[in-house]
Amino acid sequence: MTRVILDCDPGIDDTYALIYLAALNHAGELELDCVTTTTGNVEADQCARNAAYVLTQCGLRMIPLAAGVPEPLVCEATTTPETHGETGLGYLTAPERHVEHDWEALWIDAIERGTDDLHLIVTGPMTNLAAFARLHPAHFARLQHITVMGGAVNYPGNTTPTAEWNFWVDPHAAAEVFDRAEAPITLCPLNVTERMVLEPGRLEGIVDKLGPTPLDLEAITRFYFEFHEDVGEGYRAQIHDLLTVMVALERVPGSFCLSTLAVEHTSTLTRGTAVADLRGMWERDPNARLLTGADIDAAWREFERACEVHARFFGGDAAVAAGYHRKAED
Repeated sequence: MTRVILDCDPGIDDTYALIYLAALNHAGELELDCVTTTTGNVEADQCARNAAYVLTQCGLRMIPLAAGVPEPLVCEATTTPETHGETGLGYLTAPERHVEHDWEALWIDAIERGTDDLHLIVTGPMTNLAAFARLHPAHFARLQHITVMGGAVNYPGNTTPTAEWNFWVDPHAAAEVFDRAEAPITLCPLNVTERMVLEPGRLEGIVDKLGPTPLDLEAITRFYFEFHEDVGEGYRAQIHDLLTVMVALERVPGSFCLSTLAVEHTSTLTRGTAVADLRGMWERDPNARLLTGADIDAAWREFERACEVHARFFGGDAAVAAGYHRKAED
């Protein structure tokens, strides 16, 4: 069975990725091995609390979870409360809870169980992955399936004119991972993920399909809609991380090209800029498998299917659903 490590920074679009993975776990289509977090949208510890809350609301209280490296490798930590809310979940706040920090042990345990079917999906800055490659190079080398959301590849950025948020937050980590890569890493860049647009009407349909699932997705997403409207994108939202997870698991049709990728990490002006050598001019082996297109309509249909899985999970046992409601209130 496919197994997944999700390394994330919830974050509103990470929340959609967690909802999707939880549904596939319930359906027996994959095993969510563990979830780890990094500082990005909010601090790593808060991201871990957010992930634990979302998983609990989705009926997965027992998934191993830990906060990872609290600071970027070199740069000062920067978060984005204006985009995802003060605590990262829009108008919701996850309850306080103890946060574990032994994220390396979770990754090592997953890798030692085998890597043929193990997918590492990174939807936040690549800090944890770079640190793991430094600390455990032999285990890093065993990872066969790595997918990353990040970069604006030869494309306008969403944080600076040339840089995407995840790469800008920790450019040294992104540069180091791609420099170390022994096989191409699948990269889902802004070029494609920003096409995964959620409109209010579709959100209403998703909430309806979720049925009794005790997660207030409307309150989470409304903040994201308002942010996009404030920056001139309209009352809608780009759900980058959900598409990335689907691409990693080959649940949506996509097109790709192999390339050599470099990430700028020495210049303040162009920090986090991703450049792909699409013509082979650097004469280096490819280190990236770039997503160049995806069937967005199919992706939303797949997510709606996952929402129906949640509805069946909670609707099939009213006592279970009520128990999760009480847990959330506590």
